[in-house]
Amino acid sequence: MKFSCEKALLQAAISTTSRATSPKSTIPALEGILLEAGGELRFTGYNLETGIQTMVPAEIQEKGSLVLSARKFADVVGQLPDDTVTVTTDALTVHIQCGATEYNIPAIDAEEFPELPEVESQSVLTLSRRLLSDMIGRTIFAVATNDGRPILTGSLFEVTGGQLNVVSVDGQRLALRREKLEKAPAADLSFVVPGSALKEVRTICGDGEEEVSILIGTRHILFRLENTQLVTRRLEGEFLNYRQSISWKSDIRLVADVRQLMTSISRASVILKENSKNPLRCIVGEGELYLSSVTAADGNSYDVCPVEGSGSDLHIGFNHRFMMDALKAVPTEKAKLLMGTPSTPCIIVPVEEPEGEESFLFMVLPVRMSATWDK
Repeated sequence: MKFSCEKALLQAAISTTSRATSPKSTIPALEGILLEAGGELRFTGYNLETGIQTMVPAEIQEKGSLVLSARKFADVVGQLPDDTVTVTTDALTVHIQCGATEYNIPAIDAEEFPELPEVESQSVLTLSRRLLSDMIGRTIFAVATNDGRPILTGSLFEVTGGQLNVVSVDGQRLALRREKLEKAPAADLSFVVPGSALKEVRTICGDGEEEVSILIGTRHILFRLENTQLVTRRLEGEFLNYRQSISWKSDIRLVADVRQLMTSISRASVILKENSKNPLRCIVGEGELYLSSVTAADGNSYDVCPVEGSGSDLHIGFNHRFMMDALKAVPTEKAKLLMGTPSTPCIIVPVEEPEGEESFLFMVLPVRMSATWDK
């Protein structure tokens, strides 16, 4: 195998495909990137759950294929001058040259690299890279991180009536993003994509307006973006009935400046450690939200955030990190907070969109409190 390629293009391809390599595996080939020089130069990373493949513009002098350690290949290319890189193989030794700089590194036989699964597409979903990235970014924080219910470690993609809903839920919070599709599939459909794969899809997407095609197979999902594609397994099982989980029994309706509320929560929770079980205490007064935290070891903190509306001095507690995550995902300057009792969730929605048709909805369950407290 022999090919020549610009260093910047090589670095981009290595960076993209190495996201799907295993950091440590009993199968050495899974820690590497498969290079295939045929009619075009193709790079592939695959960890048996998610695979990423990208095409690279290159001048190919001799065809061939092999596997290179992703880490070592990235380190070597990173040290090269900004110029054209020539890669030549001699059996399982790879010679990399750029200007006066040369490296010889070992390779692995391409036969040891597992084949990517084929996706026999049953349906195709098409939308812009920007929109897909946005819908993932505003819901991924609520994906479950433990394996107690594997289906919840992914996000639900649901197309119904020409609208795409992306939903994540981890048992303590829920994130929902809705968008009308310009090109809707002929039939309604739903599937669940692992959160780990969606993080990589979002990174690859960026914020361009180019189209992404999502091919839905019986066992796998393929995301196709120009010269790059990502394949991942579908998560099987019954996803939570999120519509029944959303509680609309909310007598308290507040409007808050999102940035101002985040600042107040940050101030009031500064004494709480990352995994603290102590809640962020909230009292909803007349036009004001009183926020405080109390710990035995680090003292207490307090702040007040102005809001529109009244809560009749409702006392309610929340996990401060969960509230901050939800507010960070709000795309508007102001948001509406719906609350009812100390045991019902807080729902965060747009201020002016109709109920049940909101472009985003975030729900955070409260932390049960044994007693009330003073402002």
